[in-house]
Amino acid sequence: MSTDRRILLGRVAGDFGVRGELKLLSWTDPRDAIFKYQPWILTAGESEREVSGVRGRDTGKLLVAVFPGIESREQAEALKGSEIWVSRSQLPPPKPGEYYWVDLEGLAVQTVEGVALGTVSHLFDTGANPVIVISGERERLVPFVTDQYVKSVDFDAGLIVVDWDPDF
Repeated sequence: MSTDRRILLGRVAGDFGVRGELKLLSWTDPRDAIFKYQPWILTAGESEREVSGVRGRDTGKLLVAVFPGIESREQAEALKGSEIWVSRSQLPPPKPGEYYWVDLEGLAVQTVEGVALGTVSHLFDTGANPVIVISGERERLVPFVTDQYVKSVDFDAGLIVVDWDPDF
């Protein structure tokens, strides 16, 4: 399996019917795009396995998937709770001005005045906009709003420059 970074795309929510179909939760947009990014790395606790050839459909309420070799409800139930991961390299490059959150994690963050704030721990979505969580001498939350707060993202330099009061 690839050693490059992994991206969590979804989770097996449970079985669906008696023929081994599974309900999936997907964090792709649109949600059925998850089927484009295969092979998957299924993880459950300490175990993991690679799976290819998963087919599925969007029923409107949920995604239903058929896994190769899973033909009974009992086999499907055994996969409940498994996380669906892919290698970052399987995803298409982001459009200009767009970023995969995982690519921002670990970047240094400094203000436009050059004051170091720390590094990006993670991001989360408020509904209005994503928020960068910066770990440094203290934790800071900065809205990820380009042009207003986020002035630049430079992957080569490993740096995000923000217009943010370091005392806030």
